[in-house]
Amino acid sequence: MSIQDQIPSETSAMSRTQGFMVNYLEALSLVERLHRLLLDVIKDEFERVGVLEINAVQALLLFNIGDNEVTAGELKSRGYYQGSNVSYNLKKLVDMGYMHHQRCEIDRRSVRVKLTEKGQKIREVVSELFSRHADGLEAKGVLGPDGIDDITRSLKRMERYWSDQIRYIY
Repeated sequence: MSIQDQIPSETSAMSRTQGFMVNYLEALSLVERLHRLLLDVIKDEFERVGVLEINAVQALLLFNIGDNEVTAGELKSRGYYQGSNVSYNLKKLVDMGYMHHQRCEIDRRSVRVKLTEKGQKIREVVSELFSRHADGLEAKGVLGPDGIDDITRSLKRMERYWSDQIRYIY
């Protein structure tokens, strides 16, 4: 059963609304599938280059942090990490030598993290992968600059709408 199966089909007067709802649910499903595919693509690339000790979520976290030094809380607020187990992944990355952590001088409860040289190498692998994919999408005519701009603008509007829904629920 898919998300689309959840839509009741009553009258033709609702067909326009139903059409929008079907497309909306398909878009939601697609976003979820794309995220999973992204993680699979990263995992496959790491297997190809022989990096087996970290997972795709951790690699994406390293890529998103880049050259920044951030706290665990900032990882979520800046959009670097979307999961619920950030502490676990940070500890694993620190233990494996991909990240350096240091207590904040001002607030000793807060820990700041940044990539080590080993973490930067993983970031570079992911960066090169994304670069190859961007070049391939454009070269094969799958998606051009206007198309990617349209997608990005639409997704940002949905993100803003959902954020507003959460913010104003209380």
